[in-house]
Amino acid sequence: MDLTFTPAEEAFRAEVRAFLEQNLPSMLAEKIRTAQRLSKSDHEQWHAILNQRGWLAVHWPVEHGGTGWSIEQSYIFEDELSRAHAPGVVAFGPSMLGPVLIKYGSEAQKRYWLPRILDGSDWWCQGYSEPGAGSDLASLKTSAVRDGDHYIVNGQKTWTTLGQHANMIFCLVRTSSEGRKQEGISFLLIDMKTPGIEVRPIILLDGEHEVNEIFFTNVKVPVENLVGTENKGWTYAKYLLTYERTGIAGVSRSIAALKELRRIAQAQLRNGKPLTEDPLFAARMARVDIDLRNMVTTNLRVLLASGDGAAPLEMGAMLKIRGTEIRQEITRLARIALGPQAQPFCTPEGITAQYLNYRKLSIFGGSNEVQREIISKSLLEM
Repeated sequence: MDLTFTPAEEAFRAEVRAFLEQNLPSMLAEKIRTAQRLSKSDHEQWHAILNQRGWLAVHWPVEHGGTGWSIEQSYIFEDELSRAHAPGVVAFGPSMLGPVLIKYGSEAQKRYWLPRILDGSDWWCQGYSEPGAGSDLASLKTSAVRDGDHYIVNGQKTWTTLGQHANMIFCLVRTSSEGRKQEGISFLLIDMKTPGIEVRPIILLDGEHEVNEIFFTNVKVPVENLVGTENKGWTYAKYLLTYERTGIAGVSRSIAALKELRRIAQAQLRNGKPLTEDPLFAARMARVDIDLRNMVTTNLRVLLASGDGAAPLEMGAMLKIRGTEIRQEITRLARIALGPQAQPFCTPEGITAQYLNYRKLSIFGGSNEVQREIISKSLLEM
C-alpha cells in the first residue's frame, strides 16, 4: 500500500493551507494554541466558515452536500487544521449522525436533517451512555414504548457532551427486552425541547460545564424519527462508533501538541540548560515522537483500508487506545516542563486544565479496557 501523497494531493494541501491563512480567525487559532475552551458562538462561527466553503462534511458524498473527498484528502485536511491551530468541528452532527443517516436513514430523513446539520439549524448531542451502561453500552435501560404514532421514552443518559447547547439528541433506546441485549436497541432522533426532558450539568475536574446528565420522563417522539429498523440500532451504533473512535485518537492534534510541547520545553531551563537537553525528559519526548510517527502511518493505513473513513471496529479500538494514551502523555509532559509555573494555568484557559480534562480520553467513547477486549475477541475469531 502506497502511503505517499501524489502531486495532486500535495496541491490540495496547499489549497487548504491557503484557505486557513485567509479565513481562520486569529482569535480562534490563539484559543486553540493556548488550550482555551471555545464558546458556543466560537464553534458556530467556525462551522459557518467551513460550510460556506463547502468543507464542513468531509465524510459525506457530494449529492448530500459533502465534500466527496478521498480518504487522503480528508486526512490532509485534518492535518492542516491541526497545524494551523484551527478548531475541530463539533462532531455529533457532521461526523457522527450524518454518516449514519446517509447509510441507514430514510430518504425523508436525509432530505430534512442533513441540510439542517450543514447550515447549523440543529446542534446535535449524543445520547448513548447511562449511569449503568457506559463501556457496556448494550446494557442501556432507557426505554421507548410504541404508542400509536409515537414512542414514549423514559430513562436517563449521562456524560452528554455539550448537551447544554443542543436542540436535538440522537439516542439509543431499548424497544425490546427479548433475545440478546444488543438485539432490542433502536436509534431515535429526539427534539430537546420536547416536554419531559431535563438537562442537568456535570462539572468536571477542570471546573468546566462540558458534560451533562439528561432525564426523559414520558417524552413523546414521533415514529418517523426512528432511524432504520426497530431493534436494529446496535448495528447503527457500531457504525457510528468507528467514526467516533478514530476521531478520538486525534493523531493530527497530537502532532500539533507535541510541537507546542517542544516550544515550552525549549524555553524552560534546568541547571542553566533548556529542558530539551535533559536526558530523561528528552527520552520521554522521543518516545512520544516515535509512537506518534507510528500512529500517523497506522492511522492512514487503517483509513485507506476501510474505504469510507469508518475504521473496522477492532482497528478503531486500536487507534483509540494508543491515540488517547499519547494525547495524555503530551499534556503530562507539558505540566512537568512548566513545573511551578503550571500553577497559574489552573484555570479553564491553560495546560493544567487541559491535563485534567484529558484524563477522560481513555474512558469516553468506550474505555480503553473495553477496546482491548474488542481487539482480543477479533483476534480469537480469526
